[in-house]
Amino acid sequence: MDSTINRSGLRDRFWEKTALEDLNKQEWEALCDGCGRCCLIKMEDEDTEEIYYTDVTCRLFDVDKCRCSSYALRQQLVKDCVSLTPENIERVAHWMPSTCAYRLLHQGQPLFDWHPLITGDMNSVHTAGKSVAGAVVPEYEVELEDLPDHMAQRFK
Repeated sequence: MDSTINRSGLRDRFWEKTALEDLNKQEWEALCDGCGRCCLIKMEDEDTEEIYYTDVTCRLFDVDKCRCSSYALRQQLVKDCVSLTPENIERVAHWMPSTCAYRLLHQGQPLFDWHPLITGDMNSVHTAGKSVAGAVVPEYEVELEDLPDHMAQRFK
């Protein structure tokens, strides 16, 4: 299977030249590196507002493909699913992993050299060891009270 990025609809190095709010739909979606970290269940300390990542994925996450199995319907099927947009990034960026392209660009930081937009290879995030591939458990296999036992800050 070809893992080369489809660059149709993408301006050359758009992430370096264009503000997030000015990206077209294809560019916005292309920023996602496919790491799957945003699909991990997270817990927030109510006092400190610190976010704790777990190694437990949303029930819609396909652990074999490292992506949402129902991306178009995810918000209807999972009430806590956040659809990241230029309009809400200020409010939700802290929930995104520190390696997330949306968060990085929002903070004025460059993409990492392993990002698929840089390498041209959709699998580079996995090769670089930055995805959740092979390291997670689906939500339906974990009891809610056991979530603290699944904290995995390596994904933050």
